[in-house]
Amino acid sequence: MHPNEEVLETFYSAFKAHDPEKMTACYGKNITFTDPAFGNIKGDRARAMWFMLIERGGSNLEINYSDIQANDYNGSAKWTATYLFGPKKRKVVNHVVGTFYFQNGKILQHTDHFNLWRWSRQAIGFKGLILGWSNAMKLKIQQQSSKSLSGYLQNMRSFKEEAS
Repeated sequence: MHPNEEVLETFYSAFKAHDPEKMTACYGKNITFTDPAFGNIKGDRARAMWFMLIERGGSNLEINYSDIQANDYNGSAKWTATYLFGPKKRKVVNHVVGTFYFQNGKILQHTDHFNLWRWSRQAIGFKGLILGWSNAMKLKIQQQSSKSLSGYLQNMRSFKEEAS
């Protein structure tokens, strides 16, 4: 197994085990993450996203992965997340292809590719079915994701300050 395949195996086995610390240890300091729901996020925001998603998914979050491939420079993996989303607890089954660029044994860039319309139909319901294909809905989803992540980070900071 190539060393970068081992990095991806560690990343996804940690995701499956709901261990965001081990996942994000696979990321380089200046990680760039991109997907249809969050857009482009970097550094600590990208790392915090995994903590937030795992925490919010709780025991309902199920991760499966396959087809890990990597060489000295790039790699890919297929994965599926099954979870309940939002206040209405809608079941989402999201099929994703992750692509990666590596540097010095760490993930430098991580891009998750999935069908946002399919996701929005499951997660949002009728509005997602009708509008999930549109750029306006994509922008709204990214804005809401960014707002949720910012709130999560603020709560983490407040918790750390109180614990000090």
